[in-house]
Amino acid sequence: MAVIFYNIFLLLFRTGTHLASLFNAKAKKWVQGRKNIFKRLQDAIPRDQKIVWVHCASLGEFEQGRPVIEQLKINWPGHRVLLTFFSPSGYEAQKNYKDADWVFYLPMDGANNARRFLEIVKPVLVIFVKYEFWYYYLKKIKYRGIPLLLVSALFRKDMSFFKWYGGLQRKMLSRFDHLFVQNQSSKNLIDEIGLPGICTVSGDTRFDRVAEIAAQPGSLPVIEQFIGQSKTLVAGSTWPEDEEVLQNAFTVVTDPMLKLIIAPHEINEKRLVAIRELFPAAVLFSGLASGNPAQINRNCLIIDNIGMLSRLYQYAFVTYIGGGLRTNGVHNVLEAAVYDKPVLFGPYYHKYSEAVGLVKSGGGISFVDEKRNGIMLKELINVLLENKQEYLTRSKEAGDFVRSHQGATQKIIQFIQVKRLLTS
Repeated sequence: MAVIFYNIFLLLFRTGTHLASLFNAKAKKWVQGRKNIFKRLQDAIPRDQKIVWVHCASLGEFEQGRPVIEQLKINWPGHRVLLTFFSPSGYEAQKNYKDADWVFYLPMDGANNARRFLEIVKPVLVIFVKYEFWYYYLKKIKYRGIPLLLVSALFRKDMSFFKWYGGLQRKMLSRFDHLFVQNQSSKNLIDEIGLPGICTVSGDTRFDRVAEIAAQPGSLPVIEQFIGQSKTLVAGSTWPEDEEVLQNAFTVVTDPMLKLIIAPHEINEKRLVAIRELFPAAVLFSGLASGNPAQINRNCLIIDNIGMLSRLYQYAFVTYIGGGLRTNGVHNVLEAAVYDKPVLFGPYYHKYSEAVGLVKSGGGISFVDEKRNGIMLKELINVLLENKQEYLTRSKEAGDFVRSHQGATQKIIQFIQVKRLLTS
């Protein structure tokens, strides 16, 4: 019965997405990216290759899978990597990723689709990252005897796997040869449903990823020119709620020389116009990069490109991560913490273990601002500006938190080596 409901879900999802593609750009990319997918796969992938298939739902999961992919390429240079995405946001951003031999959308789940996909790809190892549990793919991978791993997984008690109606979901988990989870509470949940023998606490591979980025940060001359000798607040992945609070706080901080850099989560004309209405004196990065020296003296810079954020945080005195004022929750706090910077964000962070851990360590500070008047944020910024000892302590705690949680990638690679999963 559960499989019948699952098939109904697949049908409704496919139908709904095709209808949405008529007026929604993201849905349109989802549909178009899967046109003639099997022919394109067959034309691209030669026979008799040793292929590791890595699947990510979207861009966030890719950042977790990336350290594993890159280490696989180093340790097993004779193998090739197929990277698949479910979401357009992941595929569009990484379709030219250099360490994958092929990047494709994953065909929609289904018995025939899963069979055709595996017949073309013939992977010798399959790695799913964090989430994404597709019944037919997992079933047919298991039946073909292909090693199947889940990495950087995170489980919560309220997930369907642990409910009375979650039998199908539990069956999907049982298809994996091994589950690498982020924390002990996730392992405890897996143990409770009778799968203790295939679960290991490895940690989150994102810690390894951000450490790698920080080790090779690279300079951004335009940013350095803009900052000069000023202290800077770098606000990354912001939404309108964040920008409103930042505007209210920024106008009343005690240091008039403090500069602000905003990197919005979504970059489009509408969003940029809205931010400039809040910060009329702001300059766009594209304008600054064009060489107008008069704009260097502005105190607010808006980043209007994608791909720079992880390197921006190195220039911050203090950092702000957006999303925490929305119920969906805060974005990636590790990209900022790795540079030994205090990290500020709103109250919605408890779904993310790394944010919870960062707050517990002292390197992250959460605040509540229901009226969005910026008062709490202003006070936090002023304390960090004026109390040198507190600033240094929180900075160190942020960096130490990231450093103490590295090593998940190596645990996964070691498992593959010990189990000889890629040895002919």
